Amino acid sequence: MPWFIKTRSERETKNKLKDDIWVRCNSCKAHIFKQDFINNLNVCPKCGWHGKITAYERIGITLDSGTFKEINETIRPSDPLSFTDAKGPYTEKVEASRKKTGLNESVVTGTGKIEGCPVAVAVMDFRFLGGSLGSGSGEKILLAANYAYDHKIPYILFSASGGARMHEGILSLMQMAKTCAGVARLNEKKIPYISVLTDPTTGGVSASYAMVGDINIAEPGALIGFAGRRVIEQTIKQKLPDSFQTAEFVLEHGFLDMVVQRKNLKETLHKILSYYNR
Repeated sequence: MPWFIKTRSERETKNKLKDDIWVRCNSCKAHIFKQDFINNLNVCPKCGWHGKITAYERIGITLDSGTFKEINETIRPSDPLSFTDAKGPYTEKVEASRKKTGLNESVVTGTGKIEGCPVAVAVMDFRFLGGSLGSGSGEKILLAANYAYDHKIPYILFSASGGARMHEGILSLMQMAKTCAGVARLNEKKIPYISVLTDPTTGGVSASYAMVGDINIAEPGALIGFAGRRVIEQTIKQKLPDSFQTAEFVLEHGFLDMVVQRKNLKETLHKILSYYNR
């Protein structure tokens, strides 16, 4: 084997091994042992940056062990437009996401308990087409809201999304009204709806169910907004502050009730639920 091929192979092996061991913080750029990062709930131990976690990881750290029961897991996206772009058919993108994540849609819904309090939950997973809101995910969110309504239990929704899934055209935008109608109906029975915004919560999701909770909570540093920074700056011809569209900025301007670290989120949710259950 030529020396340069062997050297390249060794270098690739070392880089892969390094990737397996280390995680680089997106905020402070520190290199962290991957296992330490995982043990700290995917939060940087140096600066507190909150990395993304999967839907099932979120469920595991939020609900009491062994209490989660998934519902409507077979619902999948539809392709009303037979959409195709330069990267290929929409159906192929969906299938690739299904294989990558093991999910059928961008949201996992079900029931469980938080410190013994029964709840219905919907947890978005950014890995599935950027956590986008389509006809399938909208239907699952609505059905979970209906379950909470029928069983008179609180509904908690964790958002992580780039917005509406435009591959499905107007059907994706219809999910904004549809999901909001589902959570609004909970008020008829005084059932609490708690919205938890994680990084990122943008586009049609931020403009619909993510921001209409009885209580809106966000994780530190989460990107929260509708249009992107560059689009807004070009539109208003002004430079935006560095903190613009962070959870802390949104809290300061009255759109959130609190910003809570991931390690404290379950305890905070339990306190809120305990207040409602008095």
